[in-house]
Amino acid sequence: MLTVDVLNAKGEKVDTVNLSDELFRVKACKTLVHEVVTAYLANERRGTHSTKTRGEVSGGGLKPWKQKGTGNARAGSNRSPLWRHGGITFGPKPRSYFQAVPPAKRRLALKAVLSSFAKDGKLRVIDGFSVNEPKTKKVEELVKGFKLGPKSVLVVDQINETLNRAARNLPSVRMRLARDLTCYQALLGNELVITRAALDELNKRLGQGAAEEVVS
Repeated sequence: MLTVDVLNAKGEKVDTVNLSDELFRVKACKTLVHEVVTAYLANERRGTHSTKTRGEVSGGGLKPWKQKGTGNARAGSNRSPLWRHGGITFGPKPRSYFQAVPPAKRRLALKAVLSSFAKDGKLRVIDGFSVNEPKTKKVEELVKGFKLGPKSVLVVDQINETLNRAARNLPSVRMRLARDLTCYQALLGNELVITRAALDELNKRLGQGAAEEVVS
């Protein structure tokens, strides 16, 4: 079982916490993570793209010229895909990109990503991340105190209105809720910073389920 220090806003150690083997010592599986991330991105697509066929483009109802005798190639409509301003052949039409992924796979992929961060020493636990006033300066002080870089992903247990208003002007602060965290969101950063309350939330969310292969 891995043990990590719990840090405060000054970077000082205030406690230690044990990381569950069920969450943070799962065997890496790049194929599974790739499958889950690909499905996540596909499900984010709206699929509203649409092109017009020759039958949907306005105009083109009149034959441009008679069939014979002009010296021109035969043409039945000036909205043929061969013509400029004509319809599109086999163009994209509205469709669903939804890919179903079993919940067990999603959980296992997230555990594999969390384990990878822990194994590489890129996972930190902090005692909390909150402000009393909706001021960006307060969040900036916390960011500097915890040394959160532009590539850090901060996982919290809740985002109240005060914290949301204070942090929304800082694009470098990538906050994610523990109950909604996905492996794709975790992979957006090169470091994972988790509050102690969020860690408890992750343990409750991912602690139950099928047994995964644990690194010996």
